[in-house]
Amino acid sequence: MTQPACRCGGTHLSCDAPEALAAAAVRVAAERAAFGGEAGRRRVVAALGAGVVAAAMDRVLPVFRAQDAVAETVAQPAGTPEKKDLKLGFIGITCATPIIMGAPMGFYARNGLTVEVVRTAGWAVVRDKSLNGEYDASHMLSPMPLAISMGAGSNPIPWSVAAIENINGQAITLATKHKDRRDPRDWRGFKLGIPFDYSMHAYLLRYYLAEAGLDPDRDVQLRLVPPPEMVANLRAENIDGFLGPDPFNQRAVYDGVGFIHLLTRELWDGHPCCAFAVPRRMVTDAPNTYQALLRSVIEATAHANKAENRKEIAGVIAGQNYLNQPVTVVEQALTGTYADGLGSVKREPDRVSFEPFPYQSMALWIMTQMKRWGQVRGDIRWRDVAEQVFLATDAGVKMRDLGLTPPASAYRTHSIMGKAFDPADPDGYVSSFAIRRA
Repeated sequence: MTQPACRCGGTHLSCDAPEALAAAAVRVAAERAAFGGEAGRRRVVAALGAGVVAAAMDRVLPVFRAQDAVAETVAQPAGTPEKKDLKLGFIGITCATPIIMGAPMGFYARNGLTVEVVRTAGWAVVRDKSLNGEYDASHMLSPMPLAISMGAGSNPIPWSVAAIENINGQAITLATKHKDRRDPRDWRGFKLGIPFDYSMHAYLLRYYLAEAGLDPDRDVQLRLVPPPEMVANLRAENIDGFLGPDPFNQRAVYDGVGFIHLLTRELWDGHPCCAFAVPRRMVTDAPNTYQALLRSVIEATAHANKAENRKEIAGVIAGQNYLNQPVTVVEQALTGTYADGLGSVKREPDRVSFEPFPYQSMALWIMTQMKRWGQVRGDIRWRDVAEQVFLATDAGVKMRDLGLTPPASAYRTHSIMGKAFDPADPDGYVSSFAIRRA
């Protein structure tokens, strides 16, 4: 096998050129993995010739790309971000709190990054700007990287959930005129807003309606409404209600046009909502940048999860460049002490929590709902997809580095409206529902 040239002009491995050593190590490791060790590699080379083997390896493994990546890492101090100036997209909702606050509160800067967080109009725009490379990483709905990776609605592009941004933190809000129609069985004909087809909002609302005996595709109208436009649409009577993110549930109460019917934690306490999402190529091609970003976001998430920090954070992110909402609205959503629009003040400290661990069982549940409602078809490699997209190991390592305690397993049983979801049998779970498209 031809050895890579070193700085001294030779082809031997004993010189001190780090690029040569790295390139050789990558190729040797790849060949040994493919052929089961050095003896196996020699047998194949003897039978086919070194040139044929090398050409085949280059076709099936991105060796030269790996060599370049290793060489770049060797050429700079360990851990130095490959790219320091970054642009992150976000939607102006409280789910994005850690991503937003990371900029004004210095979490990115302390990890060697200069990050511009860019408020974006809607989820389709976030997706498109992310796929086009206008954003280096982004705030996304947790189902979006799964849909993008699986090719649901578009060509498949590998995308990852590096961390969950928030759990809970959503609500079903109805127009004030429906105060006497609290039973969802009475909602036939309602027009209900959701922010995106591939969202926990859509799946939880569909689940809730179906448990009440309504087919969400036939008995009601589900309308896509960007979160910043939900309250205006409620006021204009274009919709009867919405399952959406804060602060817009609280803003509807603040404006006197709606009331909070229920918090989504009443449907599934601990459900994921939004995520810190990165293109898979960042994980492989810019690992130091990825690690610095992940550390920044998990640090910010841990800070946001402490109740004593919530009022300060509300003051920071309520401003015009971020949520653009009255501070009192954001405070009520983040602290869990809030007016419900029905004449009561509620105290729900777990209205929203910020816990970063991306359980792969959460990904499985999301995929069961994608299949249930016909967004994906055919056989699904359930665990393969979950483990490729939800990067639980990376998040767990970073959490431990920061003194946090990650869960012992990325899989657990979840309870949704009293029904257990067993991640060991996703196909059986899909088949158990009477109302479904699959």
